[in-house]
Amino acid sequence: MTRIPEIERDIMEKAIYLPMLLTILNRDLQVIKKSNFKLKQPYIDLIENTMNAVQTELKKTKNYMYKHALKIQEVNRDEAFTMFLFIYNGYEEYHNYFNPRLRNKVQELLEYYLYKRFTIS
Repeated sequence: MTRIPEIERDIMEKAIYLPMLLTILNRDLQVIKKSNFKLKQPYIDLIENTMNAVQTELKKTKNYMYKHALKIQEVNRDEAFTMFLFIYNGYEEYHNYFNPRLRNKVQELLEYYLYKRFTIS
């Protein structure tokens, strides 16, 4: 049983996912810059604007974590799982994440930040 409330756990998970998303966007940006697209600037602008939005959200997340003394650290990684240490109010909890789950969540965030955030629900 976890002692970390769901809101704080969600914020801590954002601190895992958002840097992964930035890494993917940065790699994609480099691929597009090297590609043979005739009009690549709109794609570059889209990715750069998306990266700015993700960086803004990551800054908010890190500020929240700092103010509430929340910490997260990657402990171990293998082919199937990645283990993180969550520190909350002096409690240490280890959480294992299935790597395909991490990938799927980052893909969902990529879709959200690229285009779904602009649609009205």
